[in-house]
Amino acid sequence: MPAELLALLSLAMLVIAFLYASVGHAGASGYIAVMTLFSLAPAEIKPAALVLNILVASIGAWQFWRAGHFSWRLFWPFALLAVPCAFLGGYLDLPTHLFKILVGIVLLLSAGHFLFNPPREGEPRAPSRPAALGVGAGLGLLAGLTGTGGGIFLTPLVIAMHWARTKTASAVSALFILVNSIAGLAGNFSATKNFPAFAWPLALAVVIGGAAGAWVGSRQLAPAAIKRLLAIVLIIAGVKLIFT
Repeated sequence: MPAELLALLSLAMLVIAFLYASVGHAGASGYIAVMTLFSLAPAEIKPAALVLNILVASIGAWQFWRAGHFSWRLFWPFALLAVPCAFLGGYLDLPTHLFKILVGIVLLLSAGHFLFNPPREGEPRAPSRPAALGVGAGLGLLAGLTGTGGGIFLTPLVIAMHWARTKTASAVSALFILVNSIAGLAGNFSATKNFPAFAWPLALAVVIGGAAGAWVGSRQLAPAAIKRLLAIVLIIAGVKLIFT
């Protein structure tokens, strides 16, 4: 890859990492969209996005945990079945075009809900154990299939269902993304035995952007601002899923 092209790609990744990390996400859907625009091979995009996801999600999970927003009690039922399902999704290579369009529409509708009717911060009620396990399994499989961490779906669901406050939802999603991305990458590498070398130069850019975004999101942004940023992230991800 030419140096000028790599520099431009790195800058785009930095911006995406900042935006996504500010709402507890790692940016895989954004990374995939940009790499697709740069005409990179699909077989290389998925593992590269997962590695960048792991780096940014690690930073985000740490920052939100340090700020006191993480809830282990809320996290583990989502993660228990998500991890093996993410491994399975990473191992499989299925045609998902129609499914991605439907999911993209759901994300755009969720974004509209946050922009025009933002949920109020009420007293949260934790989901039932079967509901959390089922949601985690479904999102884990989806995360592995699409090369994302699943947080882009978990955060709006947790907020809309009033299962947690906004920053707690972001904190739980950050670690959810991390464990799913690790499992998805392991499954993908088990199937392909291949990893794209161009991903490593992008790592520095997402670490810088992710660290800045996670710090701002966990300590500086009000819940209303996080919801607006989350809406922007959902629009980016939805458009990407529909048109790529």
